[in-house]
Amino acid sequence: MSGLNFAQQEAVNYLHGPCLVLAGAGSGKTRVITMKIGRLIQTGLAPKSIAAITFTNKAASEMRERAQHLIGKQAKDVAVCTFHALGVRLMREDGAVLGLKPQFSILDANDVVGIIKDAAGGTTDAATARIWQWTISKWKNMGLSSAEALAVAADDNERIIAKVMERYEERLTAYQSVDFDDLIGMPLRLLRDHPEVREKWQKTLNHVLVDEYQDTNATQYELLKLLVGERGRFTAVGDDDQSIYGWRGATLDNLKKLPVDYATLKVIKLEQNYRSTSAILRAANNVIQPNPKLYPKTLFSELGEGEPVRVVDADSEEHEAERAVARIQSLRETSQHKEWRSFAVLYRANHMAKPFEKALRRANIPYKVSGGTGFFDRAEIRDLCSWLRLWVNNDDDPAFLRAITTPKRGIGHTTLGKLGEYSSSYKLSLFAALFSSSLAALMPERAMAQLLEFGRYINDLEYRARRTIGAEDSKAFLLEWLKEIGYEQHLLDSEDSEKVGAARWGNVLDFIDWMSQRSGGVIDDASGANIPSPTKSLLEVVQTVSLLSTISEREKDQDVVTLSTLHASKGLEWPHVMLIGVNEGLLPFKLEDDNGRQKVVSAETTQRLEEERRLMYVGITRAQRTLAVSWTKRRKKGREMVAAMPSRFIAEMGLDKTTAKEDPREKLRALRAEFAKRAEASASAAKSQA
Repeated sequence: MSGLNFAQQEAVNYLHGPCLVLAGAGSGKTRVITMKIGRLIQTGLAPKSIAAITFTNKAASEMRERAQHLIGKQAKDVAVCTFHALGVRLMREDGAVLGLKPQFSILDANDVVGIIKDAAGGTTDAATARIWQWTISKWKNMGLSSAEALAVAADDNERIIAKVMERYEERLTAYQSVDFDDLIGMPLRLLRDHPEVREKWQKTLNHVLVDEYQDTNATQYELLKLLVGERGRFTAVGDDDQSIYGWRGATLDNLKKLPVDYATLKVIKLEQNYRSTSAILRAANNVIQPNPKLYPKTLFSELGEGEPVRVVDADSEEHEAERAVARIQSLRETSQHKEWRSFAVLYRANHMAKPFEKALRRANIPYKVSGGTGFFDRAEIRDLCSWLRLWVNNDDDPAFLRAITTPKRGIGHTTLGKLGEYSSSYKLSLFAALFSSSLAALMPERAMAQLLEFGRYINDLEYRARRTIGAEDSKAFLLEWLKEIGYEQHLLDSEDSEKVGAARWGNVLDFIDWMSQRSGGVIDDASGANIPSPTKSLLEVVQTVSLLSTISEREKDQDVVTLSTLHASKGLEWPHVMLIGVNEGLLPFKLEDDNGRQKVVSAETTQRLEEERRLMYVGITRAQRTLAVSWTKRRKKGREMVAAMPSRFIAEMGLDKTTAKEDPREKLRALRAEFAKRAEASASAAKSQA
């Protein structure tokens, strides 16, 4: 327990009932969770009976590493995972009672859009399909089936989407597939409707810890209740002041329900911040103060007063970017933080990064845009990886479904639905099922011929890849394969813009070069440098594809300035932060109508304002040593420049206006003049000594 403050020790030691840990920003919540896992094991709880649930794979990985460092080998048996990964575990083990085989497929967003387009009757409008996907996802996160969604539909448009949802659910059942939202909704149904399964899991998991509890939605809360049962052996760790995901279903109602559903709930507040200076925390406390409080708390720090929070005004977005770059250069010269990775520029919306990218390029400052799509996450690369995965693992049903439909080859959902039913009945993979002699009796002759043609083609590709060795032959083979399936034309046909289609094809060619390099005795390490490697067959290279990190992850260890949205910055921290675009209409975001008039105050607009204020609070508390908040006097609206106002949040920070403003360009000029003066004096002294 050494190194823990009193509140942290209390949170770690409270083991026998429901516990809510209100962890303010930078208050050491991850340490508390990992220490509590160790404490539970120390008191005799089996590691495999403990689950620690987070919201991202990255957070789960970091927590797992910390737990292993603290506890040792026993930590490997603790279920440290996301809500969705836990849902997969429940469904793999007990999904049969819902009609799912253990090898069910998990579809990604692109797969879902494709099925929704088919379910809607063949619409070619991907944008409409994505809107429908978002609405269906919202309903699923509310725990609604298609029939229940139809019953609560607000208008004709929602009734249409509910009908599409019904057909979409039928497709998923036929394909033995689930989407991302089903990984919460279906386990909830499993535990709610099947008492024997619920009892099994309540005995299996003796204590459940949930990180970032404020980000849970209604379905996740109900799932947690069924997992822990009436005994309520859980620890929820969160911060109502950092709830910023209301737009995707997260609700603070889950915090309100806890003391109602669990009368013996123990509430522990972590208010000591180990990240930021007092000046920064004072601004954060002031900003969040107008919001209603479920559990009032005030962050404090023992790191000293620190530099005052600065407010920087600019004439335009370009001027704002220039001033931010000047501030970075000035701080790098005067502070102890000389690495570019010590600096971050945070903003409300992705489009705001553009002028800052340009300004950083002009100044030759390296940077990365956080939250960008990883190379291996691009749809075109995922398409190809599905084919490659199928070469080495014919039982990979998700890869089978994506490969057989991308590019389209005349095999529709009816044929795949019959194949899915057959494979489920005989407990076969989809690929193995298509070669079964009895399948032909269920299929039209033409559909059966198309399935067999695809299966034989996959076998042929595997055979050829096994015998292809070296970079040159591998590249030739891969390009020939892409030509055979018509993939370049597929990309061009699937995009409205020829330029976008060509860019996606360029990504494919980069991928082919990368794959062939690895086959030819040269691989690239994390720094991007080429190093020797034994020559491999193309199939051997393919076998490693699913295990490789994305190419874009090389950036994580690079010394670069970070540009990031406020949402993507949550959970991160930097010594020096610039929070830009803090204008009315941007932060808070669009609380006015198109004519700039304040929208009528309603429960909805009030909730939106409160969440925007929490977003500002998150941005402020990312800063460790210095924080600058900037706004522009004019902003672009279409092709025109219009007057802009500072955000109300700047006034709410309660800063001393006589000391809060700065011009980093003037400071940088003064520094350069001082350095030039010193260099001249040094040269003069050396000359006189000579």
